[in-house]
Amino acid sequence: MNVRKSLLITVCGFGLLLASCGGFEKVRRSKDVNYRLAMAYKYFDKKEYLHANELFKDLMPVMKGTKNFEAMLYKFAYSYYNLRDWNNASYYFKFFTEVFPNSVHTEEASFLHAYSIYRMSPKVTVMQTNTEKALEVMQKFINDHPDSKSVDLAKGYIVEMQDKLEEKAALAAKLYYDISQYRAATVVYRNVQNDFPASKRMDEYQFMIVKAHYKFAKESIKDKQEERYVNVINAYQEMVDNWPNSKYIKDAEKYFTLASINLKKIKK
Repeated sequence: MNVRKSLLITVCGFGLLLASCGGFEKVRRSKDVNYRLAMAYKYFDKKEYLHANELFKDLMPVMKGTKNFEAMLYKFAYSYYNLRDWNNASYYFKFFTEVFPNSVHTEEASFLHAYSIYRMSPKVTVMQTNTEKALEVMQKFINDHPDSKSVDLAKGYIVEMQDKLEEKAALAAKLYYDISQYRAATVVYRNVQNDFPASKRMDEYQFMIVKAHYKFAKESIKDKQEERYVNVINAYQEMVDNWPNSKYIKDAEKYFTLASINLKKIKK
């Protein structure tokens, strides 16, 4: 393609863009409310969600209380959803459920309110405020709409978010262990077990408690070692009683054996 042809295509494309923007601004400046609303729906149907959203936003004060407000608010919330503006989508879907609690769209809006917050859940290494909030509203959706076809989806998202919160807590416990704060590690691992009793990693956390107790006992002053080696033995026994087939049993047994040997030496 020669330079002249390329330049012509660029100019034409820029001209079409200007014409499109000019057409939208003309619609936006119109005094005819019904015309602007119709065009907002047209933009929405054409998946030009940004233009639709701008028009809906302008029309919000005018349309409140009218017969068209329910349909417009529903599309307005969806325009944010389709633009992946999860914060505004969650806000307006919730607003829809509050203003129109008996609408045929209320159940859907309730789910999408929760789902939009779920989409704001961050990676596991940072604060999980939105994950906790999403869990709460997703459970509320299930409680309010137990027969909804979206309940199974909601339950799946709840499991996913619980796993994320568990992983976050487990990482915090591991950090204490990695920086040699063994006593704190035993406490935090125990908290993880208490907070997530259905976890598939319970035996792993118990093994880490055994290890952390042993490390803590080994580094303690002599006067404290006896009590702390007993903690190793008790933690190991708890592991054998509750998870006898764990893949961590053999490794845990090594710490149990060392603790038992050291305890005998101390008693002598």
